[in-house]
Amino acid sequence: MKRNDTFAVALDALRSRRSFVREAAIGTTIAALGGLYYFAEPAAGGEAAPRPDGRPRVPPGQRVLQALKPMGGEPGSALRQDFKLAIGGEVEQPLQLDFAGLTAVGVTELALDVHCVTGWSVLGARFKGVRLAELVARVRPKPSARHVIFEAAHGYTANVPLREALKPDVLLAFELDGQALASRHGAPVRAVVPDLYFWKSAKWLTGIRFMTRDEPGFWEVRGYNNHGDPWLEERYG
Repeated sequence: MKRNDTFAVALDALRSRRSFVREAAIGTTIAALGGLYYFAEPAAGGEAAPRPDGRPRVPPGQRVLQALKPMGGEPGSALRQDFKLAIGGEVEQPLQLDFAGLTAVGVTELALDVHCVTGWSVLGARFKGVRLAELVARVRPKPSARHVIFEAAHGYTANVPLREALKPDVLLAFELDGQALASRHGAPVRAVVPDLYFWKSAKWLTGIRFMTRDEPGFWEVRGYNNHGDPWLEERYG
C-alpha cells in the first residue's frame, strides 16, 4: 500500500473514534521545567504524580502502552552512514551534518513520555540523542525566525513553533531504550517533541528549516491541528 493510501486509511479510522480508554501511568519520567529536570515518581495508589507544570502525566483521551507502536510512513535509509542533515533557513550559520558530526555536538539520554494522536501514550521511553537547542546555539537563528520545520524522507514535514522546539527535552534521537532506533521508528535519526502529539516528531529526519512564517506540514494540511497539544486534545484543525 502506498504511503498516501496508508495515511488516508489511518486518518479515516482516527476520525471515526470518539472516546479512548484512560489508564493510570506507572513509571518514572523526566519532565522539563525552566531548563531543569525532575523525576516524577508514582503517587500513592499507583497513579503517576502530575507534571511539574501541574498537568496530569497522561493527557485526556490516552491509554498507556508499554512500548511504541510502529505508525507507518514511507521509510528512508536506516543506515547511519547514509545520514545527512541539512540545517538552514533563517539562520546565521547553516550546517550540513553526517551522523558523526551530529553526535559530536553532544549526546544526552532522557526518559520522555510520548503521546500519539490515535490515543496511546508511552511513559518514560528512554531516548538518546542530541538536544535541538544545542544545534540551535550553533546555527544562530535570525531574529526573524519563529518556526521550525522538520523535514523527513519522501517529503514529509512537521511544523513546530520555535519556542517549543527550544525546550530542553526536544531531541534528535538515534537510540530508544538502549538500542539503536529500528527502521519502523525512524532510524537512523528522528525528532522527539514530547509535549506535542507524536506526529510532530518526524521520523527518518533529513533536514531542519528555521522559518519566519509557519508552514503546515504533511498531517496539518490533511486536517490535523496545526499545534497539536495533547492536554488540550488538539487533534483536528
